[in-house]
Order: sequence, then C-alpha cells, then structure tokens
Amino acid sequence: MKITVDIPGHKYNIHLQRGILKDVHKFVDLNRKVLIVTDDEIPEQYVDALQKQCPDSYLATVHAGEQSKCFIYLQFIWNALLDNGFGRKDLLIALGGGVVGDLTSFAAATYMRGVDYVNIPTSTLAQIDSSIGGKGAINLGDVKNIVGAFHQPRAVFIDPDVLTTLDDRNYYNGLAEAVKAGMIGDAELFQLFEQLPADRAAIQSDYIEKIIEKALLVKKNVVEQDERETGLRQILNFGHTIGHAIESAGELAGMLHGEAIAAGMVQVTEDPAVKERLIAVLQKLNLPTSHDYPAEQLKDIIAHDKKAGGGRITLIKVPEIGRAERVKLPLDAIEKYL
Repeated sequence: MKITVDIPGHKYNIHLQRGILKDVHKFVDLNRKVLIVTDDEIPEQYVDALQKQCPDSYLATVHAGEQSKCFIYLQFIWNALLDNGFGRKDLLIALGGGVVGDLTSFAAATYMRGVDYVNIPTSTLAQIDSSIGGKGAINLGDVKNIVGAFHQPRAVFIDPDVLTTLDDRNYYNGLAEAVKAGMIGDAELFQLFEQLPADRAAIQSDYIEKIIEKALLVKKNVVEQDERETGLRQILNFGHTIGHAIESAGELAGMLHGEAIAAGMVQVTEDPAVKERLIAVLQKLNLPTSHDYPAEQLKDIIAHDKKAGGGRITLIKVPEIGRAERVKLPLDAIEKYL
C-alpha cells in the first residue's frame, strides 16, 4: 500500500507493506553514501537487511531511550557524516523508533543546511505517528522537543512485521497515538479500537495494518494543510501538553511517551460519555489513565512548553469522538486539567 503525503515542495510516499524492509532499494537510490542511524536495541537482522542493500554504508548507533534525544548524540551523528565525507547528495536512514527518527531528521535538516533522509520506523509509535510530518528535535534538559526543525523525509517505509520483536509495553505504548488520531479525526478508527480483541497476537495479525493506515491518513490530511503547525496541525497535540509535562516530570525516564499521552488525553476530556469510552479503550490496551505528579509541578513545566506564549496556552479538546477543537486559555486555567 502506498500513501502519498503532498506538501508543496515536499511530496513523498509512505510504503506500508509487510516485509518491505528487504526492498527499500527498489524505491530509493542507495547507490551513494548512506549513514544508517539506529539504536542498540534494534535487532541485528533488521540492520543487516538494510546494509545488504547499501554498497557504501556507515552505521551510527545511539543508546535506546528518550534521554538519547540530546545534543551529544546529535553531534555524534554530525561527526559521523563529516568524518566519512558525506555531501549534500548522500543519504541518512533512520532505522528505529521515535527517538532515532527525531535525531536523524534534525541531523539531516542541519548538516550542510539540509540533506536527504529516509525514515524506516520500527516501533508502533513511530509507524503510527512520528515517522511522518517532518518534525525533528532534541530535548534540552528535561524539556521535550524544545530545539528542532521541520525537514520532510524523502520516503517512509513501514513494515508491520518488525513490530513482533517489541516487548508488550512498547507495543501498546505506540497504539496511544492511534487512539489519539481516532479521537481527533476518525470516529471509525476509534470504534475499531472499541471492537478490538484484547489480545496482542490478534491485533498484530488481523488489525495492525488497518490501524496504522487510518492513523497515518488522519495525520497526513492535517499536515498537508498545515506543515508548520501554525493552526490546524495543533490538533495533533491532543493529550500532549499535559503528556509532555508528565514525561518531563519523570525526567524523561518514567512513563513512555504513549503512556503519558494516554493519561494526558484523559485529563483534558471533559464530556463524561466520551471520557468513559476513552478510558475503556486505554485500559484494553494496557495504557494508564492517570498520573501521580503534583499539579504545580506540571504547571511549571507547561509554562516552558514551546506551545505556550504570552501567558496563554492552546489546549486541544475533543467534545465528541472524531472532532477536535483548539481553545486558547490563560496559563493559570490549565490547573483544572492537571
């Protein structure tokens, strides 16, 4: 299956197909210098499958985990490019989850003022959400994604088969972003989650491709209208204002991203019937529906959020499943949702 993201000047294809990891060379020119950025928990067979397709490849491996999304590893990737003589016509490939994707995107955006990169996400979270849209970033201290750039990939390759090597926690963690997509823009996707069996093997064999496809279509449609997040794209932040604060409160080592977003979505959902349905789905997916951090701590973190400005914050609300709205609030008003 091919999904085309059509942003002016940045048109690219998302290839969604089981086993496509072995066929990247059929769609992208790999006959140039290629730096594969990955992490130390990615199975060796995935790296080998990609390297076999690249006549002149180099490897940059970072530690797995959110704390690696930092300047030290960004500089590590830059140095790998510079030391091996990479030029503007060469290529970076992100082979990993959201951390690897964000690092690679930002490195590609900034090395020589912009070089090509391809995204091959290996986690549910990255396949469902972060691999498209062109946001690259690193964290600064405990503040998530505060330094970054927009840089669209040349192509995205999504192989659902690679998800089988994830542990349960990381598998379900990524599904939170698909629940978000259903909440903000696709009631049928949310209903699919309500009908889903509470069994990972059944989800992987019978439902995962449809979940990924429908979630990506929600994001694609939003990003095509607002690449730089000046308006509509803000709805993709449903649950994220509080979710990112929860991650930061745990010093980026507590809840995983999807887990924090799950709790954040519940916190900002006001309609009792919608909240009840949301909680039921999240519990089926073994995702948290609450957190233990003090409201004052979260408020202090949100005050430094890049989405806050002039003492105000844009909060995304879902008054009914499948429809999101943006609400400007004074920063103090956020306390009621914490």
